[in-house]
Amino acid sequence: MRVFCHHIYEYKKGLRNLILHTMAAKDVDMAIKKLESNEIDYLIQSVSINKVNIFFGAKECVDVINCFCHKSLNELSPEEDFILGTLLGYNQVVQCARYLKNNENASASLRKVS
Repeated sequence: MRVFCHHIYEYKKGLRNLILHTMAAKDVDMAIKKLESNEIDYLIQSVSINKVNIFFGAKECVDVINCFCHKSLNELSPEEDFILGTLLGYNQVVQCARYLKNNENASASLRKVS
C-alpha cells in the first residue's frame, strides 16, 4: 500500500494524469476507500484471482481506458496499447516505435490469415 499511496501523492501533485497500479486483490477494498476519500476516479481490472489492476487519475483519462480495458492488457490493439502508454506518461518516442512495431506485427498476422 505504500507505493499505492505514493501514486496518489504523485497524482494529487500533478505529476501524472493516470496511474496503473497492480496490487493484491485482498487489498482492493482499502485502495477503493483511499481513492474515494480523495475523490479520484478509478477503474478496477481483474488480472487473476489474486491480483487486480487499478487505473486511477483524471476522469477523462479513466473514461478513455474504460472504453477498451474490458480485456487483458496483452490483448489490446496497437492503437489501444499506444493510447494507454501515452496516457500513463511513457516516453512518446518509445511509444511511437512500439506502436509501429505492434502495428507491423498485427498486419503481418492478418496477411498470413488472408
